[in-house]
Amino acid sequence: MDWNLRRIFTFEGQSVAYDRFGAGPPLVLVHGTPFSSFVWRAIARELARHFEIYLYDLIGYGQSEKREGQDVSLGMQNRLLAALLQFWSLEQPDVIAHDFGGATVLRAHLLDGCEYKRLLLIDPVAVRPWGSPFVRHVRQYEEAFAGIPDYIQEAILTAYLQGAAFRPLSAAARQAYAAPWTGPVGKPAFYRQIAQMDQRYTDEIQDHYPNLRCPSRLLWGVEDGWIPVERGRELAALLPGCRLTEIPDCGHLMQEDAPEAIVAAALGFFG
Repeated sequence: MDWNLRRIFTFEGQSVAYDRFGAGPPLVLVHGTPFSSFVWRAIARELARHFEIYLYDLIGYGQSEKREGQDVSLGMQNRLLAALLQFWSLEQPDVIAHDFGGATVLRAHLLDGCEYKRLLLIDPVAVRPWGSPFVRHVRQYEEAFAGIPDYIQEAILTAYLQGAAFRPLSAAARQAYAAPWTGPVGKPAFYRQIAQMDQRYTDEIQDHYPNLRCPSRLLWGVEDGWIPVERGRELAALLPGCRLTEIPDCGHLMQEDAPEAIVAAALGFFG
């Protein structure tokens, strides 16, 4: 479960952890919430046999900087991705994105002019409405949640993370996902990113999905309890020429439930 990003990119005075490895055409991996690049560990190592992998932790997530008053919203994340692609000198990479990462890459494409060769989306946050009752509650009471005792935080994280997966998460994986969200820095950062979830960031781009400028494919877990597969069917109809593949016995966290489905789809689609 050891996962350490070896490089730092400075974006608007903030440290962003990233890494690159492998050989071949460039492939960028963008994670979602409340995860980090750790979610790609097995998939990235397998795909690095065929591609040069670029991945990073979103601002406020994983090994990237977390601090009080930080903007970690979707309105920030697309600008970070655009800056990283420029820094990496990637003009048209293949891209895989999950959850909030899906909204991030779509915003970077439609608002910031980032170009992709092909785009593979996995259970993305992209179609209204979204946001669970827990998210709405935290948005209203962020300060109260940020000060809860550590043992309650641990229980919340355990339940929240397991809710993303259809199969039981291993204790080691659950601990690795939870670790960035604990302690005096991580705990308030967890509630900060939830409090800044706002549907307006996807509303800004949803009507422009038919203008997507690259081939796209969509994977969706049939048992996704966070974003139902019906949203995937709706999104596939909005994206030009997009084919949806529904993965059985799989929840929102496909990287844990069915990583082989992601690898197979990537190898088949990116070719």
